[in-house]
Amino acid sequence: MDALYPRLLVDDFPATVAFYRGVLDELFGIQPVKVIPAAAYANWDLHGETALVLFGRAALSTALGLAPDERPATSTMLVLKVDDVDTAAAVVEKHGATPVAVPQDRPQWGPNLRTAHLRAPEGTLLELQSY
Repeated sequence: MDALYPRLLVDDFPATVAFYRGVLDELFGIQPVKVIPAAAYANWDLHGETALVLFGRAALSTALGLAPDERPATSTMLVLKVDDVDTAAAVVEKHGATPVAVPQDRPQWGPNLRTAHLRAPEGTLLELQSY
């Protein structure tokens, strides 16, 4: 179960994919599970668990409903897989997180995928997801 993994938000998706493709292959012998240039999305698994995800910063801006010229200032997002996004969002907010994007279905990202985005008190962008 992919309970927790890093997602790097990148501006130059092709160059970043090429970099991690080479590094992760040489260090761990792994290739990306998927690379979807049109979605600016790539992920690598290690021992059956998600190890790293790349996501285009502009694509995230669109997903968060930001204006086209707005980009998230952060370059890292912590993703937590949860059973119920709405309940988890309420729990995280109760502990001081600020909502960025309300819980919503994301069929364009995957079947039955639901997400919420919040910012932790120290500024880390969090994605809660269930699928």
